[in-house]
Amino acid sequence: MAITKGAKKAHRQSLRKNAMNQTRKTAMRTAMKNVRGAEKGDIKAVAAAYQAIDKALKRGIIKKNTAARRKAKVAKTLSTK
Repeated sequence: MAITKGAKKAHRQSLRKNAMNQTRKTAMRTAMKNVRGAEKGDIKAVAAAYQAIDKALKRGIIKKNTAARRKAKVAKTLSTK
């Protein structure tokens, strides 16, 4: 357990950041699942997935190549349905 005042504050901050990161990660996964159920060429599904992926990348939840790979997967999924 944190003893010093600074350690307690750092712990509170890490809990808040963890909650936000989990929210963004869940939103990204949900958007990817919605893409799988979408019709071919559904622009709204693509836009939502790209937005969720970009936000996760911006916050450092996923890395650059992972984001690129997931965007490519989204584009390929909706172009081949």
